[in-house]
Amino acid sequence: MQSTPGRIGALKALVFLAALYPFGRLAASAVWFPELLGANPAEYITRSLGDWCLRLLLITLAVTPLRRITGWNWLLRLRRMLGLFAFFYAVVHFASYIAFDHVFDVVEILKDVVKRPFITVGFTALLLIVPLAATSTNAMVRRLGARNWRALHRLVYPIAILGVLHFWWMVKRDVTEPAIYAALLAALLGHRVFHAWRDARSGRAAASPRTSAAAAARDGG
Repeated sequence: MQSTPGRIGALKALVFLAALYPFGRLAASAVWFPELLGANPAEYITRSLGDWCLRLLLITLAVTPLRRITGWNWLLRLRRMLGLFAFFYAVVHFASYIAFDHVFDVVEILKDVVKRPFITVGFTALLLIVPLAATSTNAMVRRLGARNWRALHRLVYPIAILGVLHFWWMVKRDVTEPAIYAALLAALLGHRVFHAWRDARSGRAAASPRTSAAAAARDGG
C-alpha cells in the first residue's frame, strides 16, 4: 500500500470507526436491545469493555512487528490511535465496575482493590496507562524529548502483562481465553527482545535514525 496522505486519512477513519464499534454496540444494546446482554447485563458490559481494552493493547503492540515483517511503515501512523482507544476502554471498563459493582462507593472500591488480587493488578494497569495517554500528543513528545518519551511509553509492556494477569485471575476456572492472550503477548514481547538483542549485537540500536522527537511525533508513538 502506498502511504499517500489521503489513503492514510481514510484508513485512520476506518480504524477509528472499527475501534469505536464495540462500545457503540454495547451502548445501543443497553438502550434498545437489553436481551442481547444476557442474564447479567452489568457483568456482560464490564467484561466486554475489559476484553476490548486488552485486545486493543495487543493490537497496538502488534503494529511494530507487523511493520517489520511487511515493510509497511504507514502502520506506525495508526499506533497512537489504537493506544488511545485501549486507554478509553480501560477507563470505561473501570467506570462500569465502580458504577455497577459498587454504585460509586469509594470505600468499598478501595477495599476491593486491596483485598482482591485481580482487582489490584487491574487497577495498577489503569494507573500506569494514564501517563501514556496524557503524553500521547506531539507537543508532549517534543517537551519530554524522544529518549525520555520512549522510555516512558515502554510502560505499555508491564501494562499488557498486568492486563493479561487481571483477566487470568478473574476467570479462575476456564483459562483458555486468557491463555490465548498470554501466548500472543509472549510472542509480541519475544519479537521485541529478539530484535533488541540483534540490534545490540550489530550496533544498530545506537545508530538508529528513529531517535529524534520529530520521528517519534510523526509515527504517533
